[in-house]
Amino acid sequence: MAAKTTCPVTRTQFTEKAEPLKVVINGQELLAEVKEFSTGSFGWYLNGKILVPIDGKNVSVQVGMNLTVVGSKEAAKGDGGGGGGDKAGE
Repeated sequence: MAAKTTCPVTRTQFTEKAEPLKVVINGQELLAEVKEFSTGSFGWYLNGKILVPIDGKNVSVQVGMNLTVVGSKEAAKGDGGGGGGDKAGE
């Protein structure tokens, strides 16, 4: 079984320092916004529309995209690096 990936940033670091990401689809730019998902993971979210030419006609295409930081669901909430709580002596 493959080793589980650990997120290298805390939840606080992500929410304070992450910036929107530019996503280009078929030459059209969209902006993915920083988001904390209801699942507890975090990353970026994009929802928009682009035009895609088919046989000389533009077709409107709905784009929905989640970019999830691997291991973010288990990421620590504080500013320390990595996971784990701080319940000393328990």
